[in-house]
Amino acid sequence: MKRYSIIASGRVQGVGFRAYVQEIAYEMDIHGWVRNLPDGTVEIEAEGDDEKVMKFITAIRNSNHTYIQVQAIDTRSIPCTGDQGFIIKRFQNL
Repeated sequence: MKRYSIIASGRVQGVGFRAYVQEIAYEMDIHGWVRNLPDGTVEIEAEGDDEKVMKFITAIRNSNHTYIQVQAIDTRSIPCTGDQGFIIKRFQNL
């Protein structure tokens, strides 16, 4: 089991990206959350089987969605939390 913090940049806000990420997470049995950040990027925490999480990150990076344009993905490994499900978090001042 692995958990990653992922920052996606490009055209990822206001284009349905968070819902797209959530849909992929459900399909791949990935747990965690996604939220917009004030700098225009999107933060994702994804937990699951290492191979599934890698496929999840690849799917996000290679989005063929009409409006979404992921230009870069930065990832780092973080401790697992045991989250269940995958939610869209609303922006809050950090």
